[in-house]
Amino acid sequence: MKIRICIIAAVFALVAVGSGQALAASPTLDSIKSRGALKCGITTALAGFAFADKRGVWRGFDVDFCRALAAALGVKVKFIPTNAKERFPALQSGEVDVLFRNTTWTLSRDTRLGFDFAGVNYYDGQGFMVRKDSGIKSAKDLDGATVCVNAGTTTELNLGDYFRSNGMKYKAVVYETGTEVRQAYEAGRCDVHTTDASGLAAQRSAMKVPGDHIILPEIISKEPLGPAVRHGDNEWGDIVRWVLNAIIIAEEKGLTQGNVSRMAISTKDPEVQRLLGKTGSVGDDLGLDPDWALKAIRKIGNYGEVFERNIGKKTPLALARGLNQLWSKGGILYAPPVR
Repeated sequence: MKIRICIIAAVFALVAVGSGQALAASPTLDSIKSRGALKCGITTALAGFAFADKRGVWRGFDVDFCRALAAALGVKVKFIPTNAKERFPALQSGEVDVLFRNTTWTLSRDTRLGFDFAGVNYYDGQGFMVRKDSGIKSAKDLDGATVCVNAGTTTELNLGDYFRSNGMKYKAVVYETGTEVRQAYEAGRCDVHTTDASGLAAQRSAMKVPGDHIILPEIISKEPLGPAVRHGDNEWGDIVRWVLNAIIIAEEKGLTQGNVSRMAISTKDPEVQRLLGKTGSVGDDLGLDPDWALKAIRKIGNYGEVFERNIGKKTPLALARGLNQLWSKGGILYAPPVR
């Protein structure tokens, strides 16, 4: 009799999971909805990615993804600036719900620190910047250099690996924030500024005379940057992952901030219909409203729009899409199907 009861209970459990509702139970999502705001951890200040404008309004590439996530949830967003040292304790303690702040996905962060990375929103790599009048043309010319670097980052670790593997010596000058690193380099306290290549472009754009500095050609690491959440709430990780995917798929499918509401009515594309909540149960599976993706795309646009608006060729950073171009156009940007 007990065996029969256990079997029946197991069947009901499977039915509940199949309905999508059991999968949607997320303590993080419940907390966000209860307070009416998403707490999004961002960097303290990085041109193009996260910065406060003259009116104190946060803007940037990572900031836009925070806004898209909040829109999909139907809540406001609270931006919480964190430096490299503060960001992980802030996520671990629950001070923030998600990190969208140029954070590299690594094995130790995925395991030892207890985080889950919900995809990649920017493929990057570490580089070096020097003064144009230094005469330095290659990273191989940096033997004996003093290097300004951000504490508590993969940048600091990669720096040591690179110099050791090339039989070169260096002296690290370490600072807590990217702004401090830039200011120290610009003041002449070091010969070299190192961080992710996108970060170098951002920091150079904030200097008094950007043209006085060059970024060397070598890229010495892989830096997949993306949103991080805490281990143990898989349902919340799914939401963050699929909001990011929705923004990428929007570009693949030609959905823009301006046309997505119209396309939600007129599209005949089955995947777009599922994404925008016209057919299927994607919203239920995530524990969100059917139009979650529509709201996110209507808020910030597709990936290409976010890129060009904040860091693209017509901005002070003037970054090319490169690896961050869609897979169908020569890049590696790719989202799984909505099915």
